Amino acid sequence: MISYLTDMDGVLHREGDVIPGAKEFIGALRREDIEFMVLTNNSMQTPRDLSAKLQRMGLDIEPERIWTSATATAKFLSQQAGEASAYVIGEAGLTTALHEIGWILTDADSDFVVLGETRTYSFEALTTASNLIRNGSRFIATNPDLTGPGPAGVVPATGSVAAMITAVTGMEPYYVGKPNPVMMRSALNNIGAHSENTVMIGDRMDTDVKAGLEAGLRTILVRTGISDDAEISRYPFRPTSVVESVADLVEHIRDPFGDGFYADEE
Repeated sequence: MISYLTDMDGVLHREGDVIPGAKEFIGALRREDIEFMVLTNNSMQTPRDLSAKLQRMGLDIEPERIWTSATATAKFLSQQAGEASAYVIGEAGLTTALHEIGWILTDADSDFVVLGETRTYSFEALTTASNLIRNGSRFIATNPDLTGPGPAGVVPATGSVAAMITAVTGMEPYYVGKPNPVMMRSALNNIGAHSENTVMIGDRMDTDVKAGLEAGLRTILVRTGISDDAEISRYPFRPTSVVESVADLVEHIRDPFGDGFYADEE
């Protein structure tokens, strides 16, 4: 049985507007009883917040079907360290995820420094994080994205801020979000799916397609985000298929590549 992992921004919506065909695509998944998860490197909002945001756009996706880099990071840390403490730079999406696994958030001798996305990075917080890491705290970051969209173009994102901390401490963070296969596998486990029967849909070569490839999934790149033919040609790997948008998949939801690979066993 086929299942899907799909990126959110650039695949289902763009700058607050639903991408044509996205509603029909989600409807087809539900109609055919196909398991799916929506993935995002956005660590600022909780799955519940993102679900409400999508609902306002007309996309009915439950919080349980949304897997953020913050929830993936919390899952990873819970498996790696059980209950521990962290100094967190980030928004509610990240702090809530860590509270839910029983972690203590502190700026005193924390076991980890966890860096996520925020629009209010402060010099004081970066200084605290840097000194904790220099004194032995382990360094985790939710996602490696260097930039994000902003009203005037782009804004520095988690990867850029992590680079600043690395310059001070000499320590590289461990990134949990896409393209790390850890995020993909935890999402697959959430829906009981296997990589060989799952398709990854995304709009970015450097995170979505790479993540799918490294996790053993076949991949579909949509042209509704940031990647175009010139962008695709820059990379040494390729998506399995390129389509204009998820609208092109609605009529072929069980056989997106037209080769019968995901046909149900009789």
